[in-house]
Amino acid sequence: MLDRFLDWILQLPPLPTYAVLSLLSALENVFPPLPADVAVALGAFLSQQGRINAWVLGLLCWSANQASASAVYFLARARGPAFFANGYGRRLLPPPAFSALQQASDRYGIAGIFLSRFLPGLRAGVLPFAGAIGMPPMSTLGAAGAASALWYAFLVVAGVALGKSLPAVRRLVDDATRALGLVAFVAVAAAAFWLWRRRRTDRRT
Repeated sequence: MLDRFLDWILQLPPLPTYAVLSLLSALENVFPPLPADVAVALGAFLSQQGRINAWVLGLLCWSANQASASAVYFLARARGPAFFANGYGRRLLPPPAFSALQQASDRYGIAGIFLSRFLPGLRAGVLPFAGAIGMPPMSTLGAAGAASALWYAFLVVAGVALGKSLPAVRRLVDDATRALGLVAFVAVAAAAFWLWRRRRTDRRT
């Protein structure tokens, strides 16, 4: 499926290539399984053939990603508190856990936002939670944007540096994503353990 999709992108003219890859970067914040990382690196690979400009592509993809991330954040900021105060949201994140996340965000929030935006699986979920617990917009979106800019710069550089070998580009992105995915798994496990311990402590007091 992914191979067919990438083959289809390879056949697109320049303007549709920019549009499709920017759209993928935007939708990644809504539907994380989309292959946006591989597609951006592929676009940088195409720049070696003179069809598109790698840095224009990187800027467009970053802008689209940041715009959708901001939209998700502000939606969660407006609707999140009510969602987590009732029904399913309250069961998903009970009030003590919600309060614990707010306290943790006061101490580590911006650094956590920055680091999590590099991690597959977490990067799409961190901004909704940040909005829901009321983290400040400027610093939150600034940290997210800085991390995304570095990540897209890495993808562009990788695509350009390995531009004569598409399999090498895909291998590099896959290896980086796999390593970051392992870090994300450890981070989620640590956060879940911390919340569990916090809930046990709250029940005893």
